[in-house]
Amino acid sequence: MHLRDLNGYLQELAENNNRPWFIMNKPRYDILREEFLLLVTQVIGELGKFDPAVKFCNPKKALFRINRDVRFAHDKRPYKTTFSAAVAPNDMRRPSMAGGPTYYFQLNGQGQLQFGAGEYMPPPHRLRALRRHMVEDAAGFRKALNHKGLKARYGTIQNEGKLQRPPKGFDPEHEHIEFIKLKSFFVWTDVDLDLNDPDALLPLLAAGFKDAWPLVQWMRAAKVEEEQDAA
Repeated sequence: MHLRDLNGYLQELAENNNRPWFIMNKPRYDILREEFLLLVTQVIGELGKFDPAVKFCNPKKALFRINRDVRFAHDKRPYKTTFSAAVAPNDMRRPSMAGGPTYYFQLNGQGQLQFGAGEYMPPPHRLRALRRHMVEDAAGFRKALNHKGLKARYGTIQNEGKLQRPPKGFDPEHEHIEFIKLKSFFVWTDVDLDLNDPDALLPLLAAGFKDAWPLVQWMRAAKVEEEQDAA
């Protein structure tokens, strides 16, 4: 896609975050949105090469709306200043709704790409399943975290939304206790893009998501255990 045009549009939107400006520039938005949709379609194609569960996802359902939900927000600006998408099995892009790992990426007006995978603030049943899975498959979790590609690309799971004390019922001395205390399980990275080289974007995303694949696989196994428990 035309990264420089998208970057310029998002910068201007940030400076003119109001409906009149947005309507006046709607033709620009429509063109860029179609280009982004094509990118998402291509990303899903690349994901499908190693993750069959998302091979037939609908790219339109992966896109996030540019409109912000301002009903309960102090910030009443009506539009997001990023283009973003999330890909998950069965087109359930919002982990808070369905549970399970998601591939996510966004482009902003500072020429940056942010991307990663995992479960951001999963619902309680998923949180319990993931924590239990860390205990029951400690070796598998360790292997996923130590995967060469994942460590090189992302480092480790982001330390965000962490409990001060271990959750009830978990051994404070467990080897993964610092991860068990987390409320989100996501790896991500930020990359400064070369706006003059848009062809590099798709290979970068494809390689980055493949590096996160071991963690995604491990998380999906937690879902299997959860379903078995419920049966």
